[in-house]
Formats: sequence, structure tokens, C-alpha cells
Amino acid sequence: MAEKSQKTLARLPRGFVDRGPDDIRSAEKMMAKIREVYELYGFEPADQPLIEYTDALGKFLPDQDRPNEGVFSFQDDDEQWLSLRYDLTAPMARYVAENYEKLAKPFRSYRSGWVFRNEKPGPGRFRQFMQFDADTVGTPGVAADAEMCMMMADVMEALGIPRGQYVIRVNNRKVLDGVLEAIGLGGDENAGRRLTVLRAIDKLDKFGPEGVALLLGAGRWDGGKEGEGDFTKGAGLDEGQIEPLLKLLTLDQSGTDIDESDDAFIHPFAAIASGAVELGPELASTLDPVFLSADRTRLADYSNGIARLSRLAPVFAESPTFMEGIRELVNIEKLLQAGGYVQSYNVDDRGHSIQRLSPSQDFDRVMIDPSVVRGLEYYTGPVFEAELLAEIPNEDGQIVRFGSVGGGGRYDGLVSRFRGEPVPATGFSIGVSRLLTALKNLGKLDTSGEIGPVVVLVMDRDTESLGKYQRMVSDLRQAGIRAEMYLGGSGMKPQMKYADRRGAPCVVIQGGDERAKGEVQIKDMVVGAELAANIAGHDAYKEARPGQVTVPETELVSTVRRILDAQAADRNSRP
Repeated sequence: MAEKSQKTLARLPRGFVDRGPDDIRSAEKMMAKIREVYELYGFEPADQPLIEYTDALGKFLPDQDRPNEGVFSFQDDDEQWLSLRYDLTAPMARYVAENYEKLAKPFRSYRSGWVFRNEKPGPGRFRQFMQFDADTVGTPGVAADAEMCMMMADVMEALGIPRGQYVIRVNNRKVLDGVLEAIGLGGDENAGRRLTVLRAIDKLDKFGPEGVALLLGAGRWDGGKEGEGDFTKGAGLDEGQIEPLLKLLTLDQSGTDIDESDDAFIHPFAAIASGAVELGPELASTLDPVFLSADRTRLADYSNGIARLSRLAPVFAESPTFMEGIRELVNIEKLLQAGGYVQSYNVDDRGHSIQRLSPSQDFDRVMIDPSVVRGLEYYTGPVFEAELLAEIPNEDGQIVRFGSVGGGGRYDGLVSRFRGEPVPATGFSIGVSRLLTALKNLGKLDTSGEIGPVVVLVMDRDTESLGKYQRMVSDLRQAGIRAEMYLGGSGMKPQMKYADRRGAPCVVIQGGDERAKGEVQIKDMVVGAELAANIAGHDAYKEARPGQVTVPETELVSTVRRILDAQAADRNSRP
């Protein structure tokens, strides 16, 4: 006896999501606003394939049998390894390198698309997600990095997020690299440990200083106690190495996380800032010009972030990398101040900001923040992160700060590795799905204006009648009205149910009697539902025919238009 055939199980793979009309329209609406800002800044659209040669992606290279974990890969018939892109930056770098001589430089472009991560899925963590990037290739100075920060601030406001509810945080990978060098993690031989450190620090918002300290040390148990949950192996640093890193990360705006009795952490220009020592020409000549005003007669005006970082300068002043990072941040801040994105402050003799010099501006749109790291290995300079400060419910109903919705930074080595010559580059990536979730929770993205199509019901199925229905649909479409003819095989009641589920504003009905008279019935689904709620009994409902009118065929389009306009006016009048 033959075995019964089994049905294929319909199931969605772990870490992936299906998307419906509302999600797609919401994303397109949001991305249209982002695109407008990118275009306003002079960026041009570009796109690259979802699949690249694995070695071109750079971060993950094939081992003996298959590429390392992190990307979805397969082998082509020529035995070349191919991978689904894990971000939009690496394919863009390959494109620029391959077309370098043809492109106008600086090359300013934006792109959006799906990226894929072969990682363990979890709540809010997916294997496929969309990014929306902007990149500048060919600008060596930090002006391009400052522009990225300004543009991201403008994107947030274009999406309806007011000042004070977002901030673009900026740091410099060179500052952290200088600290890593000082604690003995410099050189190529420590590249793997540095990456582990970077990924640990990048989890500061998630795990806090205590959790990061565990990841910098032996490791961390997910359950919070030894033996509970999964164990993540740490970077293996000792306490003497961990302490400077935590001091860098936990410098708050008031500086209270620094021991006030420790002279090593006093503002390096304390005596000058307090007025105890006059900044004369001789002393000014010993200071880096970046820390001085344009006429070199006083210290430049810094924001909180620079004041906080400068408190560490005496400790790591012997690291050229650290000091170069500070200088670049100072230059970025000057550009941001000139653009009105950052306030200026005077500082007291211990590096505390005491006077806001731009009182007309209530909030910093961009902020220097030593805790920003970014986990990807290819960043080489300034790094930035867009954070939403608004508090909204999480998956468990708890009120939490939403956090990061995008980030980026300078990656001078990514294009260079294809060409063997320096090619500076910087960019920013927005997490589309995460930002979309935030905007919906904040009520900044309303798709309620989307209405379904007008549905022409099919009462008779002979060829002549179907032709009549199709003509009605064509007339509506030619007038710019969304419309469809019901193409199922059900009767009138299921057709009405279908129209209701589609969100149809109205339906068109024509049976044999109406066709003989050259008439159509048009039922307003919105008004009909409202009126039907006040009618008791099926017979009374049939007699009243709420929201339904009969008009000549020649008035079909004008009547439908009048119903749509009335519904739109009603929606707009509601608070």
C-alpha cells in the first residue's frame, strides 16, 4: 500500500521576518525623507549586488573548507567562494576600487538594501535586515566626518524627531587605539585581541561597565552568575589593563567618575583655563595650535566632550595616536560649532564645563562622547552613532531609552587594500528596521492615510458582464483611482467580506437589473459601517441599505471621487 504523501511544512526560517503592506509602505515613506536629506547634501544614488566574492568583503576570508562564521557563503562552479553581503560598505569599497579612474572624487553616494548576518538570532536580532548608507570616498580631512554628523542630525529632524530627543555621538578610534597601545595591545600580533576588546566595549549600553569589565577579562556568563546561560570568552586583560579602558568609557559630563584628588586627571590646561597663568606668546608656542583660538591669544572654546577627553591627555600624552585622535575631534567640533550643531563652553580649573557660550541653542545636536566605539574592525578614525533619547516601551513593556539607530565612521583602509595606495573614506549607516520601529513607537510615522482599492464586485460571470466590470475598473484607474475587479469565484457576501478586509473605501455593484437600466450601485464602506451600527435587525438593514447610492453608469467616476474626497476630509478633521 502506497504511503500517503506528506505536505511540505510551511515555516519561516529562524532570524527572518515576513513583511506586510503596512511595513513596506512605512519603510518607503521613511526612506523617502532620508533620501531627500542625502540628495540635499549632494549625494548620488548607487547600488551594488547582494553577492560578492568572499575575499572582497574583507572581514571574513575562506578557511580550508568554508568561509568563517558571520556570513552566508557558497562555492560557485569555478570553486570561487561567494557570500551574501554583511553590510553595504564593503561592496561599495570594491565598486569604487574597480571603477576608481571613472569616478568623480570625492565620490559621494548613498544606497539602501538588504544585508545578511550568519549569526545566532534572538529577540530583535535578525539575520536579514535593511540598511540605508551614505559615504564619501576621497576626502582625507575630518571635514567629511563632520558633514556626516551634520547630515545625520538633519535626517533625525526631517523624520520629526525634535532636538533634545536625539543626539549624534562622536569619538575617534585613534583615541582608543592610543589607550590600547599604552596598555600593551599595539602591533599586528595583538590585532585579534584588539578586536575582542572593541566588541566588548561596544556592548557598554547593553551590559554596563561591570559587564564590559567581565568581557575585557576572563569572560561573561549570560545568566549573570557562573554556570548560568552561555559563556562568552573575554579578551583576557588584567586589572591594570582594564582600568584605563573603563576610565575612558565612564567619563561622564561632570567628570565625577574621575578621582578628583588625582592630579593626573586634572585638565591639562587647568592653570590657563582658570586664569592663574596667562597665555602669552611663549606658552602659546608650546601648545598644539588646534587647542588655541584663531589669534592664538587664548584657549579655544570646547564642548563638554573635549573637556572630558582632555582630562586624560596627561596620562596618554606620549601616545601620538591618542593625541592625533584628540586633535581630529577638536577640529571636528570646530566645524560643528561653525554649523550650529554643537554648543561651546568655557571650562573651570578641573575641566568642568561652566559656561555655555551659545545660549540661543538649547541642545547639542552632536556630542563628543568617549564611550562610542563601533564594533567593526575596519574603522580607522572618527566614529559616530545616532541615538534616540526618547523613552519608549520595550518588548516586556518596560520603559527604556531606545538607543542607537545608526552609526558609522572613517574606514581609510577598506578601499586602499584593493589599490595599494591610500584612499580615505567615511560613511554612515542607518538601521532601517530599528529606526522604523522607533518612529512608530514615537508616533512619528503614520500610514493611516493609505486606503485600499475600490472593488468592483462580479455579480454575473458571462463574458459580456465581465467586460462591463472591466470597463468600470479601467475608467476608475484612468481617473487616478485605485481599483480592482474581484477575480475570485465566490458570491456577493464573501466578495463584500473581501472588500472589507482589503480596506476598500467603497464597492461598485451591478447586477442584471442595474445593467438593463444603465445604472450602478456604489456602497460607501465607511459610512455604511457607521450607519449599520445603529440599525437593529437584518431586515431593517436590507431596507435601509446604509451608505449605498444608485447612479447612472456615466456618473460612476464622479460619484466615487466624491465619496473618496468626503472620507479624506473626515480623516483630516479628526484630532
